[in-house]
Amino acid sequence: MKKAIIIGSIIVISAIIYFLIPSSDDDTESSINDIEVIKKTQNNYNISILLDLSDRIDTNKYPNPTMQYYKRDLGYINSIADAFKKHLSSKKIITINDRIQMFFDPAPANPNINSMLKKLKIELNRKNITKEKLYSIRQQYKSIPPQIYKLTLNDNHYIGSDTWGFFKNKVSNYCIKENYRNILIILTDGYIYYKNNNFKEENKSTYITPIGIKNFGLNNSNWKEKMSERKCGFIKANSNLNNLEILVLGLNPSKKSNNPYELEVLKTYWGNWFDEMGIEKYEIKQTDLPSNLDEFIQNFILDK
Repeated sequence: MKKAIIIGSIIVISAIIYFLIPSSDDDTESSINDIEVIKKTQNNYNISILLDLSDRIDTNKYPNPTMQYYKRDLGYINSIADAFKKHLSSKKIITINDRIQMFFDPAPANPNINSMLKKLKIELNRKNITKEKLYSIRQQYKSIPPQIYKLTLNDNHYIGSDTWGFFKNKVSNYCIKENYRNILIILTDGYIYYKNNNFKEENKSTYITPIGIKNFGLNNSNWKEKMSERKCGFIKANSNLNNLEILVLGLNPSKKSNNPYELEVLKTYWGNWFDEMGIEKYEIKQTDLPSNLDEFIQNFILDK
């Protein structure tokens, strides 16, 4: 009897081992290669920053005594650069293959601003990385963006933000690279408007403004029901963006609209839009002091 039990146990254990062990060396090698590709993709960073240089940064039109909104942007950019530098410092030189860049849409007419952008497009690999270059990244992202904002404020010519157009025509080519962890960080107040890309399809549009939110009646406690019934939102601009992570910073509901639900409406507009375009990981944050958002920004980028 005992002998039969032992034999039976051996058969069961053998069967379990048979099904757990890969059927061939090729399968084992394939599994290992798949894991290595995933690790490599996640460890190569392709960070893009999209700035909204509309009148939201105008210190006369939208003053903030605690900290002007453009200065908050600069603080967020510093946090992004710090996280990128920490990421690079954690890698062996031979594995470095990372990128960081900045965009506007539409591009400013000022040629000086456009030349500054070129200096903020940085590609690093094992052939060009040096200690000096590593430490200069933080300095470039600390010194150049303030100059860009200063020129924009001095020009005092705000032409809006074509964020919808950026997603439609540029995001796939500019912000998504194969075998990279692609991260797009958008600095905006949450509103989108650009006169040269301004159209509607029923109750969906390429823009969102405080007036539009009010006209749809999204300013009371049943705003969710109204938004769902009327199918309000952004027109889908792209698809299959599952290889792109997005962090939106700076949402700032209009005080003039006197709408206690405005922030939630803005977040829902953006969130629904991202969902429709296949973006699986995103965060949308209200404007706050850079010191309060620093840890959150760095954790998002460093995937903590």
